[in-house]
Amino acid sequence: MSLLLVVHVFLPAGLTASAEGIQDEQTAEGDYGMVVTAHPLASEVGADVLKNGGNAIDAAVAIQFALNVNEPMMSGIGGGGFLMYYDADTEDVSVINSRERAPAGANPDMFLEEDGEPMPFQERVRSGKSVGVPGTLKGLETALDQWGTRSMAELLEPSIKMAEEGVDVNWVLADAIASNEEKLSNTAAKEVFLPDGEPLEEGDLLVQEDLADTFRLIAEQGTDVFYDGEIGEALADEVQNRNSSMTPDDLSRYDVTHEDPVWGDYRGYDIASMAPPSSGGLTMQQMLDMFEEMELTQHGIKSAEKYHLMAETMHLAYADRDAYMGDPEFVNVPAEGLLHPDYIEERAGMINPDQANDEVQPGNPWEYQEGDPYKISEKAGDKTNGQTTHFTVADSEGNLVSYTTTIEQVFGSGIMVPDYGIMLNNELTDFDAVPGGANQVEPNKRPLSSMTPAIVLEDGEPYMTVGSPGGTTIITSVLQTIVNVIGYDMELKNAIEEPRIFSSSYPSISWETGIPSDVRDQLEQMGHEWESEPGEIGNVNSLMIDSESGTYFGAADSTREGKAIGISADDLPPEESTVAYLQYLVNELKDDGEFNDENAIRHVETHLTVLAHYESSGSMDKAIKHLNGFKTLIEHQRDDESISETAYNALISASDVLLEEWE
Repeated sequence: MSLLLVVHVFLPAGLTASAEGIQDEQTAEGDYGMVVTAHPLASEVGADVLKNGGNAIDAAVAIQFALNVNEPMMSGIGGGGFLMYYDADTEDVSVINSRERAPAGANPDMFLEEDGEPMPFQERVRSGKSVGVPGTLKGLETALDQWGTRSMAELLEPSIKMAEEGVDVNWVLADAIASNEEKLSNTAAKEVFLPDGEPLEEGDLLVQEDLADTFRLIAEQGTDVFYDGEIGEALADEVQNRNSSMTPDDLSRYDVTHEDPVWGDYRGYDIASMAPPSSGGLTMQQMLDMFEEMELTQHGIKSAEKYHLMAETMHLAYADRDAYMGDPEFVNVPAEGLLHPDYIEERAGMINPDQANDEVQPGNPWEYQEGDPYKISEKAGDKTNGQTTHFTVADSEGNLVSYTTTIEQVFGSGIMVPDYGIMLNNELTDFDAVPGGANQVEPNKRPLSSMTPAIVLEDGEPYMTVGSPGGTTIITSVLQTIVNVIGYDMELKNAIEEPRIFSSSYPSISWETGIPSDVRDQLEQMGHEWESEPGEIGNVNSLMIDSESGTYFGAADSTREGKAIGISADDLPPEESTVAYLQYLVNELKDDGEFNDENAIRHVETHLTVLAHYESSGSMDKAIKHLNGFKTLIEHQRDDESISETAYNALISASDVLLEEWE
């Protein structure tokens, strides 16, 4: 039995921190691992996995379940995502694509009204038609099977406990509930987030008993209960009641795909990022290539020249994104042409350094690769950016995870599966509502995404991971962080906190606080228009690796209550086949309240002190006899309820490991 089952699963209420305290937790360093997520409890769950012998994939799986409990409006098993993994043994970068798919009954005009006009965006979001077949759970299972060392049941335990006992609502979740009260009030979600008809507020306890039961079902029966069992049937029934064509067969057919990343470079660093059906990698790499073409970083980081060139580059790249990108199982994405050096030079050459271009059009990448051009469709133009979450993990062996995971809009479709506590995505609104283009709705197709998990290498060695939530702003948040670190030589936290912009088309620019007013004035004179007020763009979580020392440096964005946790030698338990490990385990169990009697603790500690003496003196016959006596003591304490069943299982398991080693 893994120590994970007993360490730090007791999570007391009252974890809301002051703003200053949160800031202190947003950077960390460690020689044996790193976890950076958007929620402190999720980071702690992942760090405990690493501290107790799990690898980066094990930690990532546990983190996703913990985020489902603590950030239910951003991601969960009702959604999908892209997990990028660097394998230190093979030095390969791999991607597990768990993007949602349209059901078999989907059709290109399903988001059109009778008059042929697109349904209003929020109406599309809240319809069962918006729900794609979820992929997250299948993606987690696939990652564990391929690279993990722990069982899914073990990794679910902390989240089962949190969901059942409750977690404190932080300001991020409280704001999300308040802003989506109407959407949540029309589904089973109202019982969870609007108890007694009132939205939960910061500091309230969020209890999710149905979700805990769902996690238990998955722990006991595996993912089949979701994709081929009662959960999937309930899910399909609920969305069918809300005009979806999804059936249990759609869930049974679902599987993830393994992808190669989009590879590019920036100023000598190799960058692995997401390939279609995410637009993230191609769009970001296009912009990085144009930045190099025009030598962007010759201009100051807060200069008008930089922001102008950056905005103009975004317009060109997003025009190509909207025109040419979709699910490669259905459309031929001109990836080679979009990144061809001559095409990059052509597109960058269209930028006037002194004036905004008010007539940006897609280019023609087909001139630079073989293939047949296809129709470019019009866009509905009413979509609002969703959220999502991104986290990153590194372990003591050098394995890395960069994982962006989502249910699309905040709280997704707003639809919760009754009796199962699963919030469902609205991912199919990422398709074009107007048919005819590369990203039109089609049966079993995956909608275009903007998720951009990335891993950066220097001379073949891992240098940093980076990713962000934020809908279409994801790409530019990741882009600007990479440029700030590599192009402007900024420290990681400063690179993340540097104010970002976003502009997918002329003339409007979204912006964060910190861009000088005189710079904004200069851009207005060039023809740009700033949004009336600044706002938050993205939530970057990232880590870097010192190539000489191997030390990890992690940083979380201040736009949420993110936390970075570094793992040091002092955090690691002793070797399992030692008495010191048993002593360590007893201390952890004691801290977690698994002993019910002070005398029981004293007897156990005394027994282990004697056992350690026999071990150190080499008296192995006496040590073996005494260890068997220790097991008998633990059995008696279990029988008289001096210790919990959890403590009993953990101590007996560790004792058996030690006995096997000694014998």
